[in-house]
Amino acid sequence: MAKTNIRPLGNNVLVAPEKPERKTEAGIFLPESASKEQPQQGVVIAVGDGEKIVVKKGQTVIYKRYGGTEVKEGGAEYLLVEAEDILAFIEKEV
Repeated sequence: MAKTNIRPLGNNVLVAPEKPERKTEAGIFLPESASKEQPQQGVVIAVGDGEKIVVKKGQTVIYKRYGGTEVKEGGAEYLLVEAEDILAFIEKEV
């Protein structure tokens, strides 16, 4: 999991967006320019101290397509989103 010095305040959540798959099922590699859409899924890196936050560090979440603020630190890209912009979290099957 990524480590950062960014600490969200209030009802904000820091998410590391997952990179889109660059290879099709047929084995064809796609350039980054082939996909113009923003990712909507990522891993929670840190959470603020607000009361409305229901996700935890390490969970994979789905968030609104164009919500949040892009943040770069140490060569890594993050997204700072409000808790209300997180639509769901993905439960891992055991």
